[in-house]
Amino acid sequence: MREAIKANRVANRIRLLRSQFSGAFLIVEGDTDKRIYGRFIMAEACRLEVAHSRENAISAALILERERFVGVLAIVDADFDVLESRIFSSSNIFITDTHDLETMMLKSPALEKLLMEIGSETKLGEFVKVRGKELREALLEECLNLGYLRWVSLRHGHALKFEGLKYRDFTDLTTLTINQSRLIKTVKNHSQKLKLSDRELQRQIETIKDEKHDKWHVCCGHDLIGILSIGLRKAIGSRDSKEVEPEIIERSLRLAYESAWFRDTKLYASIKAWEGINGSFRVIPVAPEEA
Repeated sequence: MREAIKANRVANRIRLLRSQFSGAFLIVEGDTDKRIYGRFIMAEACRLEVAHSRENAISAALILERERFVGVLAIVDADFDVLESRIFSSSNIFITDTHDLETMMLKSPALEKLLMEIGSETKLGEFVKVRGKELREALLEECLNLGYLRWVSLRHGHALKFEGLKYRDFTDLTTLTINQSRLIKTVKNHSQKLKLSDRELQRQIETIKDEKHDKWHVCCGHDLIGILSIGLRKAIGSRDSKEVEPEIIERSLRLAYESAWFRDTKLYASIKAWEGINGSFRVIPVAPEEA
């Protein structure tokens, strides 16, 4: 009920603003989404509205769509929708190319820009040599079970808590490998779900696993950044922990992420297609190569 009230407030705010603004309204999940998408939209033609949750963003867009209120679209994180084969029937709701906005940025060259600034070229080279794969692939490999544990929690209603998780409690500081047993115990303790069986959680993870799954949809951006934060202190860098807190890394990634990389996403193409259908509304400026 509370979520519905919040969604109604978002929808009502947009209704009230329509008398002052005739352009498009883009609903996003949170403030961090607003910061990144705000860099790519036409401010004079599109107004950003923060819904404060994924559910609110979706619900607000659907409320206005049912009222035939035109010029409104929403962007939300894909989460596990692609893996669950869930598709929005609405033509006004769009999802990220990967699990979330953070993974979209990490998949782009923004990661290399970040590493050039705060990583160690020597240590990174040694890390890649030992692991036999690039850092991006190593991070995905290690966070895969974390992603599956998140997915299992949602599927089975375990209500496990991942916010504020201390990644160093189950991650090797030198190799960045994650200890699966310690991972499950740490998450259980963090969630105060001690009665859950470690063996059963592991069985559920193995049951849901599939090599065909796209790792970029299984892995959560916050987990990847959490492990990256640890790595920049020792394995691939020599930074003080305060310099590479996850929040700082996320901010650095947002600053490093360029509009050219956003224009190369399916999300961008979907928004441009929406503009084509909703001819009087504009969201994103015309790219130089499109002019």
